[in-house]
Amino acid sequence: MTGQAAGTSWPSAFPPPADPVLSWQLRDVAELPAVRAQVRARVDGADADDLLDRLVLALDEMASNALRHGGGGVRAAVRRTGRAYLVEVSDQAAQTPPTPAVGRDPSLGGLGLYLIAELAPQHGWYVDGGAKHVWALLAG
Repeated sequence: MTGQAAGTSWPSAFPPPADPVLSWQLRDVAELPAVRAQVRARVDGADADDLLDRLVLALDEMASNALRHGGGGVRAAVRRTGRAYLVEVSDQAAQTPPTPAVGRDPSLGGLGLYLIAELAPQHGWYVDGGAKHVWALLAG
């Protein structure tokens, strides 16, 4: 993981249009194992196990960040666009952009945004309806 893909901030950008596959309203990180299981059970057409693993990891990282730091009202979704999957998570911390940790000991955490940026070179965030939306596009 080089950290170069995430830089010091995520780009402000809208995601490409995509068709719904799965969505959740989340209240607690304890719900994430069931979310991961649903993705593994319902996402067919993931061309390779590697894509499914990256999809689950990105969704888990993004949702756990939102649940821990996002001020409630967390929604998560997986959508399909062509041969790629779009993961989008929203929370109520609209005033706080996703900011990768800088100068922190890796053992203290904070590397999730770097990891997602490495998994999904196309990623970004935007504010809509008073909510922050963070997204990543994972191609096969």
